Amino acid sequence: MRLPEELSQAIEREVERIDRRRLMQAAAQLTAQYQSASFSAPAMASEALRVAYLAIRLPATYAAVLAVFEEVLRLAPNVSIGSLLDLGAGPGTALHATAQVFPSLTQATAIEGDMALADLGRRLCAEIPHDAVRNARWLLQDLQSGPPSGEHDLVVMSYVLGELSSLAMNRLLAGAWDATREFLVILEPGTKRGFGIAHSAREWLISQGAHLLAPCPHTQACPMAGAGDWCHFSARVERTSLHRQLKEGTLGHEDEKFSYIVASRRPLAPVPARIVRHPQKHSGHVRLTLCTPQRIETRTVTKSQKEKYRQARKAEWGDAWES
Repeated sequence: MRLPEELSQAIEREVERIDRRRLMQAAAQLTAQYQSASFSAPAMASEALRVAYLAIRLPATYAAVLAVFEEVLRLAPNVSIGSLLDLGAGPGTALHATAQVFPSLTQATAIEGDMALADLGRRLCAEIPHDAVRNARWLLQDLQSGPPSGEHDLVVMSYVLGELSSLAMNRLLAGAWDATREFLVILEPGTKRGFGIAHSAREWLISQGAHLLAPCPHTQACPMAGAGDWCHFSARVERTSLHRQLKEGTLGHEDEKFSYIVASRRPLAPVPARIVRHPQKHSGHVRLTLCTPQRIETRTVTKSQKEKYRQARKAEWGDAWES
């Protein structure tokens, strides 16, 4: 996955404003903060930290959000997304991904509590040709007080709930669901803690009568949580030379691990099963670990099964399994 060209160029212009040494120091600080999951202090309290975020975190977050939105589009191709509410928008990562996957988007509202980060988001959006992105409404608001009134086709909370207290988290989740006309999308880091937050949101949404579109193939008790495991997936992002330099990496790509929930207002059909581990592809057979409505199960697809085998050879972690 590459960022859209206009967004990539807008980020490059922001990067050029910061001395490279300061940017390297900020990238190291930001990486350490995210690895420790410590958000007691603002994660992006300086210009250098905010620009470092654009260079090393925005592409990974964008890849995860894009992957989830593409799954929503695959499972609900006839639903039109006209309006977006992005809660905890940061520099507008989810807004850009929404416009990429849902060109029908005509109205977008971004809620961000950090004025400097919201200003950065506005500058990035001003460079994008999509009208809904360029003309997005940015509101400076603390998420502790919940979302503004009004309904939106798509409501997104991307890497947000885990930065709030339990009380604020519950209040925001309830407000976000009230604001949802079609889909509520929640993403958290693909860690045990991140999954725990997504799982708690899943349980609450089910109790409110929400329909789960993805990734779950059912609304019963989560078998992974019951086994002390955690459900997460991965999105691959292509690294730029700057990204490799700031992260001191040698690979040309990075994999972003994430957990997510997509809740729907309407009863759309979930997938029969979801692949929850990397498929083990051997000569003559493929072994799949599936979440099914009954349990987590391992299924072996052999070459003699022909069409199923061809599907299994192409299958990836996180894909739906239809057979």
